[in-house]
Amino acid sequence: MPATRTPPAANQVTITEEGDFRIIRSNDIPAHKVGRFPNPGNPNEISEQQLNLRLPLHPTPNIVSSEMRGPIGVAVNGVYFDPGTAEVWRGDRSLGWNYEALGGAVRLGLDANYAHVQPGGKYHYHGSPTGYLKGISFSPQKHSPLIGWAIDGFPIYALYGYDDPQDETSVIKKLKTSYRLKSGSRPRSPEGPGGRYDGAFVQDYEFVKGLGDLDDANGRFTKTPEFPDGTYAYFLTKDWPVIPRRLRGTPVETLQNPHGH
Repeated sequence: MPATRTPPAANQVTITEEGDFRIIRSNDIPAHKVGRFPNPGNPNEISEQQLNLRLPLHPTPNIVSSEMRGPIGVAVNGVYFDPGTAEVWRGDRSLGWNYEALGGAVRLGLDANYAHVQPGGKYHYHGSPTGYLKGISFSPQKHSPLIGWAIDGFPIYALYGYDDPQDETSVIKKLKTSYRLKSGSRPRSPEGPGGRYDGAFVQDYEFVKGLGDLDDANGRFTKTPEFPDGTYAYFLTKDWPVIPRRLRGTPVETLQNPHGH
């Protein structure tokens, strides 16, 4: 769906450092154009939110990542990254088949920013925030600018990073995810929905260590323009998961809330 409409309010966001914390306050309204909401796939209207997020300035990475349900982070423009969905096969989450928002099997009314609206009015990104990226200095010839903060405090970038993560003089490359579609077919009912693994479900994908540039949280330890001494950082990628689905750090409690689609 085209994003040709002006949001119902002006974008309001402030990001400050207070003591050992990064404070993000926003109304969750983007400055870029959005789609028409409500629409046939999404019955909700965009409304201002009260985002007040307190992130650690010096987060500590865990040895292993953890699965995250709910918002994974916030873009610098103050809009949530929330890639998961509430839609599951047969309406039963215990069966373990979550519909993928970008898979096309369910109509979610996403606009051209791969975003839509939760029942409470929260506009949020399920995929690459195209309208936002067009409005910033973003180029294949240089390292991605900082585009957001994950809810564990680590930075989020998009697509482009250093070929050698520890050498900021190395060439720029489009970083690749280490996930791929599984081969073969899903189990048939009652164990699964059947059909070939085609991306309709989150469970259609598998992580293969070393397949791409990134770990199972779609991140890596790297130097960046904002962190010349190095940091753990997440990256949005062209291919699935696009937005990370796991966290390498410990999420703050304020965004540990359930989905609403």
